[in-house]
Amino acid sequence: MRPRPPIRGRGMFTGTGLIITGLVVTLAALIFPLWSYEGRSSPGTSVDTLNADTVPTLYGPLTALDRDFLVKVRLAGLWELPAGRQAQQKGVGEAVRTAGRHLVEGHTLLDERVRTVAAQLNIALPDQPNDQQKAWLSQLDSAQGTDYDREFANILRLAHGRVFPLVAQVRASTQNALVRGLADDANTTVLDHITVLEATGYVDFAALAREMAATGGSPTAATTTPAAPASPADPGTATPADPTIPADPAAPAVSAPAAKSVPVDPGTGPGQVVPVTP
Repeated sequence: MRPRPPIRGRGMFTGTGLIITGLVVTLAALIFPLWSYEGRSSPGTSVDTLNADTVPTLYGPLTALDRDFLVKVRLAGLWELPAGRQAQQKGVGEAVRTAGRHLVEGHTLLDERVRTVAAQLNIALPDQPNDQQKAWLSQLDSAQGTDYDREFANILRLAHGRVFPLVAQVRASTQNALVRGLADDANTTVLDHITVLEATGYVDFAALAREMAATGGSPTAATTTPAAPASPADPGTATPADPTIPADPAAPAVSAPAAKSVPVDPGTGPGQVVPVTP
């Protein structure tokens, strides 16, 4: 008996079907991850989450980190200005008194700038040091002689070392022109203060490294990030912060590193703050 001849086209159809099936499976494998991640990104990486605390201003977006930076710059001035004045009076070594003069000069200028920027961005600033800073001031009040010089150099060097990474982070990431200019000024001031504090010869770098490692180099004492402004601030209108701490008239003048000017409202002089209607 002769064998039945094969049905033409059956083998070709079967091969084509396998190819089509394979393509469908591959396409599904590519589409499924896109579908599964649509709107399902983790809380830490979601664009919505990253932008949740960011508000628009006339000078560019203002983030929670930007606002926290302004608060910390203000806090630094609130305790380092009196610490610097005290060092000019209690410091035994000339290098300690010189460091004190640099702190007064630098933070007088920086405090004026942060208050101007905060007023233009409608950001509320603190008017007294935080608990950690008050404790440091109390510790310095109790120290005398060379012990004071050593305490002053190490406490202030630790504080500046903690805030330095924050300044760099803000300068690298901020989209706000006013905050960027302030970060430039802060970077110049903090680096100058670190340098003169180390020049006293009292900084214990081993203890400093251990302290920084233990705290992860976090900025000095946690503060509550202020709430975002309800609406973009008008560059010519803002609520002024508390008056500046007056400089000690008896303190000798010193030359601090030149700080970059912070943009201000046209028609206002340096450091002036124009009241605003919220």
